[in-house]
Amino acid sequence: MADKMKIVILGLSITSSWGNGHATTYRGLVRELVARGHEVSFLERDVPWYAHNRDLPEPPYGTTRLYASLDELRSYAKEIQGADCVIVGSYVPDGSEVGKWVTDTAAGVTAFYDIDTPVTLAKLENGDHEYISPALIPEFDMYLSFTGGPTLDEIEQKYGAPVARPLYCSADPDIYVPQDTQVKWDLGYMGTYSEHRQPVLERLLIEPARRLPEMRFVVAGPQFPDSIDWPPNVERIEHLPPSEHTAFYNSQRFTLNVTRQDMVRAGYSPSVRLFEAGACGVPVISDRWKGIDTFFTPGSEIMLADSADEVIAALTSVAGAAARAMGRAARERVLAEHTAARRAAELENYILAARESDAFSLAA
Repeated sequence: MADKMKIVILGLSITSSWGNGHATTYRGLVRELVARGHEVSFLERDVPWYAHNRDLPEPPYGTTRLYASLDELRSYAKEIQGADCVIVGSYVPDGSEVGKWVTDTAAGVTAFYDIDTPVTLAKLENGDHEYISPALIPEFDMYLSFTGGPTLDEIEQKYGAPVARPLYCSADPDIYVPQDTQVKWDLGYMGTYSEHRQPVLERLLIEPARRLPEMRFVVAGPQFPDSIDWPPNVERIEHLPPSEHTAFYNSQRFTLNVTRQDMVRAGYSPSVRLFEAGACGVPVISDRWKGIDTFFTPGSEIMLADSADEVIAALTSVAGAAARAMGRAARERVLAEHTAARRAAELENYILAARESDAFSLAA
């Protein structure tokens, strides 16, 4: 374990999980960094849509501060200058300006943490520099990415990042645990509505629900339009705070993972829901994408499906004992490789490596 470091994170949100997957990632990462002895501050832009939906307004680990504007953020200049590492996350409001200010101000290691890598790269291709620009990427000492594989090479070679490394999402194995609870649904899904994911959800959950009227299904998540024709055996839940995720997963016989189109195209982009469900020991049926077998072994730790017929076959043919064995194997994999504690240790190693690099030494 490294000596105590001061780490500042400027992220989309740690106080509200409403409509985003960033909060749970930051919560686990900050908690585990603090547990490893580091001093962590989290700076979050105070925006109305999160202000009205804060399920963790005062995180019990590290120090969380809200700022109302870029001018107010600049009042933290001394904290930025004194940090061993400053991390700017994706989708931070005015992110390009925030990142430029951080890279100009910080004396320690700087990193861009992209929780939306394929979306970010698609935006850059279209000239959209909402929260990061091509010119800013080389200014950070390292680029941390939710997506691994060949995308990391692209970030280094095409966009000039000095170092690009994976820092995937994770699950807390103390929170996401198997529970002996009554099963309410045969198949469930949790995620914010996306027009790109919706055709896959239609194929892998809504169509099976229509064809299996005797079974029960559930979709939890905000922003689904009223125009969707939900079968009567599909229950809708508008929003579930993280405190209710474990019970939700454990109330399903199988859970469905659906990946955003950009992330399917890039591959090597696991969602946090994939690890959370796995940690609960609930067997997962997932859409197929390149690199998924580097996180879970298909057939023994996860099931892959391309069609409604394959989902229906799983729901009607996979015995309970086989499904439970798959769930147990998935949990063991999460405990070994995909916990927040593991990610905190990886981040610590990345920071130390960046501090020791020739490029950082010359810049300093």
